Amino acid sequence: MRFQLLGPLALADGPDTVVLQPSKPANLLAALLLNANSTVSAEYLQRAVWGEEQPATARAALQTCVLRLRRLFAKHGVTGTAIEAVPGGYRITAEPPTLDLLGFRDQVRRAAGLDRDPEAELHALRDALALWQGALLANVRSEVLHRDEVPRLAEERLRAVERVCDLLLGLGRCGEALVDLWTATRVYPGHERFHEQLIEALYRTGRQSQALAEYRRVKGFLLEELGVDPSPSLRRLELSILRGEDLGSAGPDASRVIRGETVPLPAAAAAAPASSEAVPVTTPAAAVLAGGASAVAPAGGAALAPAAVSGVGPVPAVPHFTGRTAEAAALAARLTEPAAAGPEDHRPLTVLVSGAPGIGKSALAQHVARLVRDAFPAGQLLVRMTRADGEPRTADEVAAEVALALREPGEGRALLILDDVVDADQVRPLLPPVSADGPEPAVVVTSRMGLGGLIATHGGWVQRLTAFTDAESYALLLATLGAERVEAEPRAARRLAVLCGHFPAALRILTARLLTRPGLRLADAVDWLGDDPLARLTLTDSPDHSVTGLFDRALDRLDPRLSEAFTHLAQGPPELLADRGPEDEGPVPEAVREQLADAGLLEDGPPGPYRIHDLLRAHVRRTARIRDRRTEKV
Repeated sequence: MRFQLLGPLALADGPDTVVLQPSKPANLLAALLLNANSTVSAEYLQRAVWGEEQPATARAALQTCVLRLRRLFAKHGVTGTAIEAVPGGYRITAEPPTLDLLGFRDQVRRAAGLDRDPEAELHALRDALALWQGALLANVRSEVLHRDEVPRLAEERLRAVERVCDLLLGLGRCGEALVDLWTATRVYPGHERFHEQLIEALYRTGRQSQALAEYRRVKGFLLEELGVDPSPSLRRLELSILRGEDLGSAGPDASRVIRGETVPLPAAAAAAPASSEAVPVTTPAAAVLAGGASAVAPAGGAALAPAAVSGVGPVPAVPHFTGRTAEAAALAARLTEPAAAGPEDHRPLTVLVSGAPGIGKSALAQHVARLVRDAFPAGQLLVRMTRADGEPRTADEVAAEVALALREPGEGRALLILDDVVDADQVRPLLPPVSADGPEPAVVVTSRMGLGGLIATHGGWVQRLTAFTDAESYALLLATLGAERVEAEPRAARRLAVLCGHFPAALRILTARLLTRPGLRLADAVDWLGDDPLARLTLTDSPDHSVTGLFDRALDRLDPRLSEAFTHLAQGPPELLADRGPEDEGPVPEAVREQLADAGLLEDGPPGPYRIHDLLRAHVRRTARIRDRRTEKV
C-alpha cells in the first residue's frame, strides 16, 4: 500500500487507487504525511483541519479524526504504517516506497549525485517527476495546507523541471527541451527562467525570429501584468541573439541552474559591462551621489545599466494605479521644480513618503517617478533598502550596488528611490553634499518611520499617506475589476472597500482574489470576506502577500517594549489612546505613543486623538487569541 500526495490525496495498491473524499480526516492525513517521520503538534493539526479559528471542541475532535483514520487504514489493509500519539502531537512513519513525496525527494537526491553523468541524472529526474499525478491535494479542503505547504512543494517540482530542461539543452537535445518548455512557459507565465530556456532552445535550433518574438511576448507580459522589466540575464540573452552571437558550448559542464540557483549564460560574461568587476565592494557610500560612480563607469551609452543585483534596478510601472491625485501632483511638482540657489554644500533634493505598512508608499513613489522621467535624463533607480527577510541593508552595501547600476550621467539629473528605509542612519551616508559643478540628484525615501531626525539634519519635504477615501477605493475597484462588474453592484463594491478599511494593500489583495473568480458576485464576496477578513485577505498561491503577514513583519521590527505597549493599546478600550495631558498620561506614556505613531502604527496624535486602523487592531487581537490558545496544555 502506498500513500499519494503529489496530486489528489489517495491510497494506491498496485494498479488500484482509492482517491479520498474531502473530509476532516483527509485534512489530518495530508498534514501528517507532509511531515512524515516528524512529530506534528496537535495545535498545528487542529489549524490544518479546521483553519485558524477552531471550534471549542477541536482537541477532542482531533482524537476522533485520528480514530477514523485508523479505521480507514484497517479497511484498506494498510500495514506497516501507523499514526502514533506522542507527547505534544502525532506522528506517522513512512518510507520512499510507501509515500510518493519521499520517493520524489529520494530520486532528486540520487540525481544530484549523478551530475557527472548527464544522461543518468536526466533519467533519474524524469523518474522523480513521473510521480506527480496532477493538482496538488486537489481533494484536501484545508486553507492552511494550501497556503503553507502547497507552494513549497510546487517549488520543489519547478526546480526539478528547470534542471531537466538544462540537462536537455546541455546534451544538445534542444528540440526535446522545447516540448517541455512550451508547456512550462504557458502554465507559469511569470517564471522567467523557463522563458530564458525556451528562448535559448529556439535560438539554438535556428529559429532566431521566433526566439525574439518569444522575448517580446514575455517582456510585454511582465510589464503589463507585473510592472517589471525582464531580468538582466534575459536582456543579455536578447542582446546576444540580436547580434547573432554564438552562445558557446551547450555541453553538460555549461549548465545554467545548479541546485535551483541561476548563473549567467556563457555569452553573458562577454556581454556584461567591463565595469561590473571594476567597482569595489568597499565603495564609500558618499561616492554614489557625489560622482563616485563615474570613476568606474564606461564612458557614453545609456545612463542606466541593467541592474547587477536584485536590490537595485529600473523603476517599474505600477499596474492600475489609482487615487492619490493630489499627493502625486504635489510630489511631481516638488521633484521637477528648479533647484534653489544655495551654498556650494547644499544637499540633494530629498522627499520623504511615509505612512503605515501597506498604505501605498512605494506605489506612489514609483508612479510619480515614471510621470517625471523626462526630468531625469541621467536615469532613475529603485533601491530596495531591506532584504526579502526584512533585514535592513547597510549604506555601504547599497552604495556599491548603485555604483554598479549607475553609469556616467553626463548632462541632467538622476533620481533614486530608496525604498523601505528602516531608520535615518541607514540613509544619511547616502546624502552627502553635492558638488556645485554637477547636476543635483533627487532622492525619494519611502519609509514606515517618520524620520524626523533625517529631515531635521538634511532638510527635505514630507508626504505622509493615510488610508484611501471612499472615492479612491471605489476607483481602485473600477480600475482592477472593470466597470461592468463593479457598476452592476455598486453598493456591494463600496461595502467591500469598507471591509478592507480603505487600506490599499488589502484592496489589492482582494481584487487579485476576485479576478481569479470572475463569476463570483460582489454581494456574495461581501458575505465571504465579512466572515473573516484577515484570514481571507491573503493570496493562497503567494502566502507572503497577505494583510496578516504585512502587519506581522511591521510589528517584528518594533522594539519588544514598543510591541508590548502597542498590543496593550490595541486590545484595550479607545480611551487608552486619548490625550489626557501631562498630569495623567495613562498606562502608556505619550512618548511611547509618539514612537508608535512615528512607526506608522498609530494615526494622527496630539493635538487630536490617536487612532489605530481597524484592520491592524483586529490583527493584534486575533494574534493574541491564537497565542493564548497555544499556551494552553495539549
